[in-house]
Amino acid sequence: MISLTGKATAGTDLRHHTVGHKVIADRRGDLGSQRAKEIRAVSIQEAPPPAEFAVDKSYLYKFQRFSAWSGFLVMAVQGGCFFMLSKVQPPLDPQSTADQVKEWMIDNRAGILWTTVICSFVIPLEYFFVVTTSWQMRRIERGWGVLTMNQVLMGVVAPIGFFYPMFILSAAAYRVEERSPEILQLMTDIFYFSYVGFAFIFCLQCVCLGWATLIDKRTEPVFPRWFAYVNFMLAIVLAPGAFIYLFKDGPLAWNGLFAFWLPCLAYAVWKISTPLLLLKAVDSEEKEAAENQLPVLV
Repeated sequence: MISLTGKATAGTDLRHHTVGHKVIADRRGDLGSQRAKEIRAVSIQEAPPPAEFAVDKSYLYKFQRFSAWSGFLVMAVQGGCFFMLSKVQPPLDPQSTADQVKEWMIDNRAGILWTTVICSFVIPLEYFFVVTTSWQMRRIERGWGVLTMNQVLMGVVAPIGFFYPMFILSAAAYRVEERSPEILQLMTDIFYFSYVGFAFIFCLQCVCLGWATLIDKRTEPVFPRWFAYVNFMLAIVLAPGAFIYLFKDGPLAWNGLFAFWLPCLAYAVWKISTPLLLLKAVDSEEKEAAENQLPVLV
């Protein structure tokens, strides 16, 4: 009995000892596996991308600079075509008779159609300008925040504000001599309603860009603080465009001081200052990335 008991006890101790070693080994194995995963994760993060996936950072900054300059190009071409070629600016008098509208359209038919052709090639460059502006706002919000996404969506609409009205006017001018004066007058009304009145939509875009400028607390902000107030000013100045549907004369008509001339002047100031500030912002981004060894996409 004693020997059997002794053997049984020894066998039990041996099994406990074996199980204990197995538990310890399993724990060590789990820790080793976890450590190996951490090492692999770090090595993956630190390892440079393969040559075929490498990104030329200088190319990205050059592309952003081109996008900023595209803002100047769009403004210059669009302004030249609208003021000198098609002569839709300064706007027609809303009180012009149907016969006066038809006579004006016959005289400017070629200019209207060529303006649409030229703008079809140039206006899409506005998207480059919009994307670069949104990208710099993304630096402020540290990602695709609410303000940045609103800027993107409003910016996507922007070229439509040039294209759609010119399509309407081109449809009227295409067979101008075959159309009745009343139809041409109607299409001209639609053109100015959609061109001058459409500008009100961009109030929100200006507010978002100005707000983002104010919340930037870095030592070297992406945009200077005064740029926020330029955007707020433009948002206020664009607002009267919503009232052109109610007036045929005065400052709130589509050719009036508050509905057209002040917004036109304010937009020119904004369209000149924004590309210049974007160029400085791209320089600061490039400098920041070089000093801190930041990746291109953060």
